[in-house]
Amino acid sequence: MFKYITGKVAEKGSNYIVIDVGGVGFMVYTSFSTLQDTSVLLGADATMYTYMYIKEGIMDLYGFSTKEELRLFELLITVSGVGAKGAVAILSVASPSKIALSIISEDVATIKSASGIGAKTAQRIVLELKDKISSESIVEDIDIPHQAEIADTDTVKEATSALVVLGYSQAEARKAVAAVDKSITDVEEIIRQALKKLF
Repeated sequence: MFKYITGKVAEKGSNYIVIDVGGVGFMVYTSFSTLQDTSVLLGADATMYTYMYIKEGIMDLYGFSTKEELRLFELLITVSGVGAKGAVAILSVASPSKIALSIISEDVATIKSASGIGAKTAQRIVLELKDKISSESIVEDIDIPHQAEIADTDTVKEATSALVVLGYSQAEARKAVAAVDKSITDVEEIIRQALKKLF
């Protein structure tokens, strides 16, 4: 129904914000990550990418500060046993890229750390979404390396650590190393090639 809403942030709660659009206040349920986003400040204009959740008499509007978070929300609610509130709880644990990486690397512990998400549900999320998130189109949307590119070999770990020491974030380093030709096995050459991609 609504692709996005842009307006003034009139109110912020523990799990929602109110966006004032021309004098009409839209209550938008959201994650802790979006609530902490610096682009969503009380009294300032903000854009929320939204999803109208309709189920068994419930009609709630959910929204997020990034398209990536909305995309992951849409994927999570396709899993049996995961409703909108459960999806928001998972998205409140970490960034969309970290949650996605947890799913494709089968890191059930991170997913079940979300409020109301048990071990069985976390395992179901991994089982049902791993292949979807590993597909090229989804990986591009959430900006994480392809599953085949994130194997933590000793060489990859060493090259990644070297880039982190040089001042790059863990995410930047991993992505750059993953983009290097897999036929290159020399650590120093991997670092050189990765640096070229970071410049």
